[in-house]
Amino acid sequence: MTPTTALKHYFGYDDFKDGQKQVIELVLAHQNTLALLPTGGGKSLCYQIPALLSPDLTLVISPLISLMKDQVDSLLQNGISAGLLNSSQSFAETKAVLQKARRHELKLLYIAPERLENQFFLELLEDLPVSLVAVDEAHCISQWGHDFRPSYLKLPLLLAQLKQAPTVIALTATATPQVAHDIKTLLQIPTTNEVKTSFARPNLTFKLIKGTNFEKYLLAYLKENPHESGIIYAATRKKVEQLGNLLQKCGLNAGIYHAGLSETVRKQNQEDFLYDRTPIMVATNAFGMGIDKSNVRFVIHAQVPGSLEAYYQEAGRAGRDGVASEAILFYKEADLRVQRFFIDNSEADEAHRERDYLKLQSLSRYANTEECLQRFLVQYFGQDCPPCQKCTNCTDTRAKQDITKEAQMIMSCIIRMRAHFGKKIVAQVLAGSKAKRILELGFDQLSTYGIMHKKATEIESLIDFLTASGYLETTNGQYPTLRVAKRGGEVLRGAEQVFMRQEVVAKKVVMIDNELFEKLRHLRRELAEAQHVPPFVIFSDQTLHEMCEKLPTDERAFLELKGVGHSKLEKYGKIFLDALTNYQTIKKEAH
Repeated sequence: MTPTTALKHYFGYDDFKDGQKQVIELVLAHQNTLALLPTGGGKSLCYQIPALLSPDLTLVISPLISLMKDQVDSLLQNGISAGLLNSSQSFAETKAVLQKARRHELKLLYIAPERLENQFFLELLEDLPVSLVAVDEAHCISQWGHDFRPSYLKLPLLLAQLKQAPTVIALTATATPQVAHDIKTLLQIPTTNEVKTSFARPNLTFKLIKGTNFEKYLLAYLKENPHESGIIYAATRKKVEQLGNLLQKCGLNAGIYHAGLSETVRKQNQEDFLYDRTPIMVATNAFGMGIDKSNVRFVIHAQVPGSLEAYYQEAGRAGRDGVASEAILFYKEADLRVQRFFIDNSEADEAHRERDYLKLQSLSRYANTEECLQRFLVQYFGQDCPPCQKCTNCTDTRAKQDITKEAQMIMSCIIRMRAHFGKKIVAQVLAGSKAKRILELGFDQLSTYGIMHKKATEIESLIDFLTASGYLETTNGQYPTLRVAKRGGEVLRGAEQVFMRQEVVAKKVVMIDNELFEKLRHLRRELAEAQHVPPFVIFSDQTLHEMCEKLPTDERAFLELKGVGHSKLEKYGKIFLDALTNYQTIKKEAH
């Protein structure tokens, strides 16, 4: 069996996505490989296909139990033998899984990285025929990564103990050039074996909302999209509880998820979301990498996260099935203070905190840029792409206003303050504040004191824009100070002008559910409930949409649908074909 025939037979797809085939060919040639593919880019297939073509076992290192379970459920649905080991299993369950692996009855075995620290398990591995090790969410291995896990650092040493010297494939969707370098160095991956496709997500529309009442906007948005599934992220447990209660009081079917809830409640709420019983989940980022739900139509951040990596990963949970979806960030300057508080009080060393402050500044620049939002994100990860033409910046039709004079005032003030202060103090001086510290430092004697007839908060917004646009720069650290960048110098000399665009209404997600789609979705949910698996594991929304469009009438046509392999044809073909036939019959009789 070739990779292409395995893809069609087990997964129901005719062609590989960008980068997948190249990664698979390297792995099958026993080359250590780094796969940098965007969320929804099909990273899992990059090791699942080689696993199917190998007589030996593939060991998958995965960071979350729920993520492992979703992967194993999906593989079993496709007729592929897979198992997992996690801390919630009994000794008997663990023993049974290992016995299956020894008897060559498993193609893939999923484990958490912490299990490789267990000497007893390492000794058991000596008897297992492991030829491939897949390291999922590989950015966790780098201290520059946004979700660093110390146990990942021990992977190179522990992998070296495996007698078979297995091939290693590392996979991630969120790696800056620095993080990618760390992964390759630590896992001994040759530079030539990095496969990187575009980080752009064409089916996602990125939106940035500022200066609007969030609760009002959210309720309007959910009213416009009543049947869609989505995640609302907040930075604190308190905010999650507040928003969850608000939605429930307004009669919306919403669940909540944060680390303060009991494990039982968290597990139930997550399952209700995965099974489409609860379409909306309000959560902290603890509701994280374990969500492999493909039909999430929107991800809304009620508060800013700690980094652009975290944001892009969380936003990327929308539209994993390729259907048009939205990623919306609600930005308030006060939310940055919450993130700085988290950094200040973390147990990380000073160097790690410095990196976190730097990441937070990048997020602030994203929130204040007037460039294409998708392009800004892609450039952050070391690539480029054309403007998306659909984000809030690309579709902003407001006229641009010349703010060169205001920019020159701000830059002159920074220079007179010797670039030793941050934006808050600079803004207070320009606004003519009589705060005690301003007067004590003698800033009321500067020629730039009080020259801008604006509130300090308005001036801070202008400073954010100038920083995001490259006219100003900030130092690193807990208390960043402002300085004039090279581009800002051109403005001061009169060689360049500065232009800036001077409320946002919720719109419907670009996807209309017709009557047939709803019937198929209901059928999918009934089948999922009976089998105790999430609905998207049976068929994705994309596959259901294709059923509605192509209306297959026999098994051959049903097998041609994207996402329908032989195993799923055998399990569900007749059920869905009957549903399609019945629907068409009823429609004809009605006319």
